[in-house]
Amino acid sequence: MRIMFGELKVGNLARKYIQRALDENWVSEGANVREFEQRFTDKFGYEYAIATSSGTDADICSCASLYDFGAERGDEIITPALAFVAVANSILAAGFTPKFVDIELDTLNIDPSKIEEAITNRTRAIMVVHTMGKPCEMDAILEIAKAHNLRVIEDACEAHGATYKGRVVGAMGDMGTFSFYAAHLIVCGEGGMVVTNNEEIAHVVGSVKSHGRPFGSIYFDFQRFGFNSRMNELTAAVGLEGLEHFDETFNARKANLCKLLKLTEELAGYCYFLKEEQFEKVSPHAFPLVLKDAKYDCARLYGYLESKGIQCKTLFGSLPTQHKAFKFLGYEHGQFPWAEYVGENGLHFGIHQYLTDDDLLYISDALRSFFKPLDSVERLFHHRGSQTNP
Repeated sequence: MRIMFGELKVGNLARKYIQRALDENWVSEGANVREFEQRFTDKFGYEYAIATSSGTDADICSCASLYDFGAERGDEIITPALAFVAVANSILAAGFTPKFVDIELDTLNIDPSKIEEAITNRTRAIMVVHTMGKPCEMDAILEIAKAHNLRVIEDACEAHGATYKGRVVGAMGDMGTFSFYAAHLIVCGEGGMVVTNNEEIAHVVGSVKSHGRPFGSIYFDFQRFGFNSRMNELTAAVGLEGLEHFDETFNARKANLCKLLKLTEELAGYCYFLKEEQFEKVSPHAFPLVLKDAKYDCARLYGYLESKGIQCKTLFGSLPTQHKAFKFLGYEHGQFPWAEYVGENGLHFGIHQYLTDDDLLYISDALRSFFKPLDSVERLFHHRGSQTNP
């Protein structure tokens, strides 16, 4: 593959922190993790940051914290039908029921206008996802949550550093979650983080991630339902280096995203592309596209780009109706038309900081070479048809 989703390069700073852990003969959660949490709060302005073993665990611990605030097993958490599978899995793993809502095609995010109709007397939270780094319409979502006394969890795993109307993602709801997997802006290899500005929530999440013990305790005093979701010292060491270079990484990826959007402008008739509004700052997680007409055959485009060395993934699809794992929830195909359309006609690929201008030209040329011949064939077909029709 020439174009990968992301790449991890371990530099001298990470090696220094790794060596510190090795010198102390301690690689479970310790000084590196504490420093990573503190620097994360310092960088983005959150009051509290709780490191976890993955972004999925960050979501699970956030959901499970709801039990301390009146939720019961089987209660519902509203979430978008289109998202990475960890979103639905985390709700189920924490003991809740996902209540899915369709998305907006132009943002790929949950449609706020459809949230209220999904609320029942068992709804306890709304778990939004800032898909592909584009912030959700948080004003409308927060207004709905306030009116119905619901908690808001922001899954910002793909949205490091994104802002909405001057507010950083993860700080607008009750909790925010991040992932540090290889494709993301801060990379640990694995790892995640829960952020909040609420001290009580921070202590509950910190307890949940360590078997339900009191926050910061190692003793066998289990006060609530919990997991083993702690980050280790080696993971934090790599994350500290990624955090140190965050602005450089963000700016490089954002420049790549903007350049490729410019290079593909002429393909706007074929695809919906990411758009950044004036009131937001989109995090350059990846390059998503959705075909405007299914006749262009997303599976064929996927295979074509892969054959050119451009690593692709679909745009998740409708979790409740296009993935067998959630069939038991009883949803029927057609209930989430936009999520299903994107699932059949969307894909994304990497836009990471190590791509060169030549790489971006290569990608745009590959996309152009896929669509332009199809367009020519279609014009020829219509031309011949017009000659034979009376």
